Amino acid sequence: MKYSVDKQEKYTVFQLQEDNLNSLVAPKVKSEFVILSNEGVKNLILDMSEVKFVDSSGLSAILTANRLWKNLGSFVLTGIEHPSVKKLIEISRLDTVLSIVPTVAESIDFIFMDEIERELNDEGGDE
Repeated sequence: MKYSVDKQEKYTVFQLQEDNLNSLVAPKVKSEFVILSNEGVKNLILDMSEVKFVDSSGLSAILTANRLWKNLGSFVLTGIEHPSVKKLIEISRLDTVLSIVPTVAESIDFIFMDEIERELNDEGGDE
């Protein structure tokens, strides 16, 4: 499985460099997500710009990341450019559950805004 991980202070970008996120790749992707969450990565951006096909195991891997980061910070899905991947996300209604942002740059902005919002909400709860 080919992928890259770009760790920054506030976020990590996981770019899957495969054509398919299917039953052969998904278990490895899930394992990487678990490792990153255990390492304390607060916000994860999953860049799928190179992915052309996703099956049910791939959707399961994406949902695993969403669940893992529920309590850690933010999980953002980006780079959904291929029509078949877009269609599957829409048919499965994941576009109503996940934070989906067009580009990595916009995803980074999204995470910074989310961080600010969380900090403000935390401060508001202390009073």
